[in-house]
Amino acid sequence: MKFDIELEVLVTGVIVWQFFTMCVGDSLHAIVGNANLVTKASFPRLILPASMVLANLVNFLLSCVVLVVFLLIMRADFGPLYWLPLIVLSQTALCLGVSLFFSASNVFFRDTEHLQSMILLAWFFMTPVIYPMSLVMDGLSSWVSWIFFLNPMTGIVTAYRILFLSAENPGAWFMGLSFGVAWLLCAAGIAVFQRVEGHFSDEL
Repeated sequence: MKFDIELEVLVTGVIVWQFFTMCVGDSLHAIVGNANLVTKASFPRLILPASMVLANLVNFLLSCVVLVVFLLIMRADFGPLYWLPLIVLSQTALCLGVSLFFSASNVFFRDTEHLQSMILLAWFFMTPVIYPMSLVMDGLSSWVSWIFFLNPMTGIVTAYRILFLSAENPGAWFMGLSFGVAWLLCAAGIAVFQRVEGHFSDEL
């Protein structure tokens, strides 16, 4: 099946996806890379992966400024930008949750890095980054499309395109599903991390 994707749509998707992958990639060494600090000092270990997510958030916001300038040059039609803080916050929550899973997992299973690469590659192709959302919505029945939005990055990437490019909105129910999963993963990541952090010193 052939499809065309506009440059603005592609660039927006890539920048949003890069924020996610940078957070998850950096999380691998958030605990393992600070073994001396973790074993000798008493402090909430969650601060380490969270600080990496916040650092990447700053880079992402700077990238968004560049993206907006690019879209203005391309004369893009912006959507309701007042939703931007909620979308950024939800994506940051997702990044934190997934990063906590991987940072904790890498302490106990040092092959996590290889598993992470495969997961991110599969996740990338399940997210409409390099193909338009319409390809999915037109190719699936409406009652099946919701499965695609169980991937939180699907709703997040689509939301940015709605704001920056006035892309077609698949519907509040679909978008709410993705954002709900994002916050659920954040809560689960925090819960799992706090449950196992007491054993980090024994493994490092």
